[in-house]
Amino acid sequence: MSFYEEKILPHLINCACSTEQTGKLRARMLADAEGEVLEVGMGPGINLQYYNPSKVTKVWGLEPSEGMRKKAQENLANSPVEVEWLSLPGEQIPLDDNSVDTVVLTFTFCTIPDWETAMKQMHRVLKPGGKLIFCEHGQAPDLEVQKWQNRINPIWKKLFGGCNLNRPVISSIKSSGFNIDWDDCDYIEGSPRFVSYMSLGSAVKA
Repeated sequence: MSFYEEKILPHLINCACSTEQTGKLRARMLADAEGEVLEVGMGPGINLQYYNPSKVTKVWGLEPSEGMRKKAQENLANSPVEVEWLSLPGEQIPLDDNSVDTVVLTFTFCTIPDWETAMKQMHRVLKPGGKLIFCEHGQAPDLEVQKWQNRINPIWKKLFGGCNLNRPVISSIKSSGFNIDWDDCDYIEGSPRFVSYMSLGSAVKA
């Protein structure tokens, strides 16, 4: 891991993902988390403050970046729920089949190199009747915005830890064996449109 990836990138991502607007989105989505939770790409632990300890019994925090895990120490110390790290990428989830009640995917899908394999792993470990909660930015519906996403994406990926601007969130989840219970997709007001098209929702195993 380079100096930039270990020392600088975690701070950049923490700042970018800790805005007031993203905090409201996280709080809205994580109110539905329950039971044993697998959070894919837990990063600096921003979500921990939003888990309800009366509903969530444990959080498995999947995070391959050592720099991110170090950045999370303060949030871990203040976490209202028990947390156990899994220091592996989304393509390698070391949990049993049908073992978690909720899978949480927030501002993470864009960075997973092999997202197809990762989604299959999430599908595998989620219990029947469990839910996938997602809050992700991705491909915009407007063709002009898509053009800019495609142009900017190569350099954006290099600067922001493999983050892709142009992944289609809803169709990717559907193609991975999930049925969408509900979704709410729109731009975040006041943010550049090429990076602010958000897909929020909940899904279950097909």
